[in-house]
Amino acid sequence: MTGALSGALSGALAKASETVAQVPRVPIHRRMGASTRSIQARVASSPNYRDGQFRSHEPAHWIVAAEAEGPGSPLMSAIRERGRGRPAGTVPLVRAEPPAEAAALAVTWYGHATSLVELDGRRFLLDPVFGDRVSPSSFVGPRRLHPTPGSIADLPPLDAVVISHDHYDHLDEPSIVELERTHQPHYVVPIGVDLHLESWGVPTERITALDWREETEIDGVTLTCSEARHFSGRGLARNQTLWAAWSLRGPAHAIFFGGDSGPTHRYADIGTDLGPFDLTLIPIGAYSVHWPDIHLDPEQAITAHLDLGGAPSSVMLPIHWATFNLAMHWWAEPIRRARRDAAERGVSLVCPMVGARIDLSDRAVDDVVAEHQTPWWEGCAAPDDRD
Repeated sequence: MTGALSGALSGALAKASETVAQVPRVPIHRRMGASTRSIQARVASSPNYRDGQFRSHEPAHWIVAAEAEGPGSPLMSAIRERGRGRPAGTVPLVRAEPPAEAAALAVTWYGHATSLVELDGRRFLLDPVFGDRVSPSSFVGPRRLHPTPGSIADLPPLDAVVISHDHYDHLDEPSIVELERTHQPHYVVPIGVDLHLESWGVPTERITALDWREETEIDGVTLTCSEARHFSGRGLARNQTLWAAWSLRGPAHAIFFGGDSGPTHRYADIGTDLGPFDLTLIPIGAYSVHWPDIHLDPEQAITAHLDLGGAPSSVMLPIHWATFNLAMHWWAEPIRRARRDAAERGVSLVCPMVGARIDLSDRAVDDVVAEHQTPWWEGCAAPDDRD
């Protein structure tokens, strides 16, 4: 794609996302969602809520040696590596064009974790974040590095919206408001997240809230809430709502959506209990030595795919990179490392441009993977973007 064409397309796509990006400013407390007190009243009976917060079987430490000083401290790393997580040029996009009818197995990546999956003729929107900033503020916080490849209003009818947890880069109040204006979908969420949705005007009857190992059925597709190694919170209080990975199993195909997680033995458990999966969406970005339990690095993401039962017939879509600057690694480093490790370990990895639709229905995996291997990120990565 030429620079002129890419720029023109990006301009057109920017207009497509104006509906959400230009939502009238609302008070910060509204964007933060439900109060801690109201959430606690709803979740206190969960077996995973203990001593005032949700707890996973494997503790996730936010920052290692947060109070340490010297060249290896988080503060010095942030100063030294500031700006690495941004592309040097315009990120090329493909206009998202979902078909009128949902396929047997397909996915469109809208950037970061936001994805539209098609499963046995049903459609599910995952972690919809179409807003400009992943923050309670309209003025500060990580800002989108590329436009969305399509608007919420242009999405086809949805069978459900699936949310992994309540962090701002996965749960976006302006996007929920727009979904309510245009689609009024059903939502499937971890317990506690339902309170945020209710505070933004979503009726209780259109929300299904699940604990780990619980499941629900939507139009013949079983959605199972699974444990992840992460944390939650939209303010000072952490871990008041649950975080989760999700498996979606239809009559003929199955998809795994990782949301956010650090390395965990739960992937192998999920693979045994709920696999195999035809498609996995696994985060590869926003990792750091200062929070090794919070996010997977690229090689750990490949391992997670394999632990889930990854096979030559199973395809992995790397997510959670390219859209927001949330860590201190180089912008293109995650996809470069993931691509290299996948090739070495025999994992079928697709590397689509933002907005591209990957149709796996009745197609040979090798053909699909070959179709989505162009290293489009090289044209906009910084000169020093190296791993």
